[in-house]
Amino acid sequence: MTSILSKYSNLTQRIIAAIIGVLLLGFGTYYSQWMYFTLFLAICIITQLEFYKLVGLDGMLPLKTYGTFMGGTIFTLSFLIEGGYLGPNFYLLIFPIGALNYLIYLYRKKELKPFRGIAFTFLGVFYISVPFSLLNVIAFSQTIYAYELILGSMFILWANDTGAYFTGVRYGKRKLFERVSPKKSWEGFTGGLILAVGMAYTISHFTTVLDTWQWISIGFIITICGTYGDLVESLFKRSIEIKDSGRLIPGHGGFLDRFDGLLLSAPFISAFLKIF
Repeated sequence: MTSILSKYSNLTQRIIAAIIGVLLLGFGTYYSQWMYFTLFLAICIITQLEFYKLVGLDGMLPLKTYGTFMGGTIFTLSFLIEGGYLGPNFYLLIFPIGALNYLIYLYRKKELKPFRGIAFTFLGVFYISVPFSLLNVIAFSQTIYAYELILGSMFILWANDTGAYFTGVRYGKRKLFERVSPKKSWEGFTGGLILAVGMAYTISHFTTVLDTWQWISIGFIITICGTYGDLVESLFKRSIEIKDSGRLIPGHGGFLDRFDGLLLSAPFISAFLKIF
């Protein structure tokens, strides 16, 4: 896909890739909970592999295969438990699976700094797979699979990204966090917020799973947390001196670039839905 779109401008690639992504995720999430599970498990795995590849560029040596296995297992367990296929006691399996991380490093004789590898292996799980797993908490927060919650959150996130990008390009002057991301501006943040809240308000009129105030609250959560998630990923990329996390999505970079806002938003959205 990247080679096919390479003849177009970056903006055109960005738009085409976004349309394809929206259609794929939208149809899969709407079609069935198992299609949703398959799509987001794949995204979780690809994103975590991307993360481990990047920390490897900085000289770190996490357990790429086992760490990704841990992440995929946590996502799968959360889906099966939240969906009612397994009891909540199966969450306890996460701890022995995680503990094996230490034993693997114990038998790796050539590791000079094993605990650094252990730390970055766990970081990949905590930073990537745990937020993706919390999407399952969101999806089943109404006791049954509610695709509206996943699709609604994704549409709000995309609206925020779109509003921030185009407003920032056109009107951006005052820097939001120049030390980490020189191109981000307060104008872009405001444009993203307006479009995200507008999207949330619109969605509230087409679904009954949440009240209007709850959707608007999610709009604010996604705008604020999504912006910080983007900044956190920018800080990570700056620390290893790269521009994009990958090239898998034309015009957008890698999966980590595309879903960075979701990684920080999902914990707050799931907590909000469980409490309120």
